Amino acid sequence: MASSRDRQRKLARAKLDRQLARRAAATRRRRQIQAGVGVFLVLALVVAGSAWALGAFDSEPKQNAAVEETCVWTPQDAAVNTNLKDVGTPETKGLPTEGTRTMTVTTNQGGPITAELNLATSPCAAASIAHLASRSFYDNTQCHEITADGALRCGDPSGSGLGGPSYSFYDEDLPTVPSASPSASPAPGQPPTYPKGTVAMISNPPGSNGSQFLIFFKDFTTADPKYPVIGKVTGGLDVVEKIGALPTVENGTGAKVRPKSDVVIQSLTVGEPVTGAAPPASAPASSPSAG
Repeated sequence: MASSRDRQRKLARAKLDRQLARRAAATRRRRQIQAGVGVFLVLALVVAGSAWALGAFDSEPKQNAAVEETCVWTPQDAAVNTNLKDVGTPETKGLPTEGTRTMTVTTNQGGPITAELNLATSPCAAASIAHLASRSFYDNTQCHEITADGALRCGDPSGSGLGGPSYSFYDEDLPTVPSASPSASPAPGQPPTYPKGTVAMISNPPGSNGSQFLIFFKDFTTADPKYPVIGKVTGGLDVVEKIGALPTVENGTGAKVRPKSDVVIQSLTVGEPVTGAAPPASAPASSPSAG
């Protein structure tokens, strides 16, 4: 029989073997966990790098940036002013603000008259006229006044001077007068406030523009500009000059400004925006009259 001492040695040896086995198993598990964590970190870095390269961490993609309002259209009460006509309002956002748009006016007095609307300085006026033209607002309306300032006044379907759409908008490109020239007479070499061929908005009261516009057939200088400029004539200026020479009669309010012969806008259209430099403010072109 084995002695008591031999049995104790065997038991101690077995206990040591069990402890060594448990330690080896724990070491293998620890190494497996560490390897798994390492693989996860590598994969996470790869995914994060790819996302960064694709712009996933940008604060806000450019294509989702909010589009600011270009123009504000102020409602007008057609119940108070029955000369107003409701044809909706133009868009307020995403309107073109560069280049020009061509406005073409065909009248019973000849033409066509063409003008370039300046989108850089008068985007809202151009947007308004384009909107109204798309609704045939100007078609078969009369240019009801030849002003004392040397301009043809058009764009009021009522022919009263009080008509327009059921919205208004503020002045954009209002000319400034040099402080050294307070009088209406220009200093030598100073250009007129409104050169011949200028196209401008007109409203009553000033600053509440709607649909009415002026086309100047002669130079006009003033110390108190009230008409925001929207563009210039590029063709048919001779037609405007011919209309400006028509005799006038009293308009019902005591002013002798209404053309004796009807001046009818048969159609008014506005072309698509054309990018590039806006036309210069001088030397409007003329074209032969068609009638």
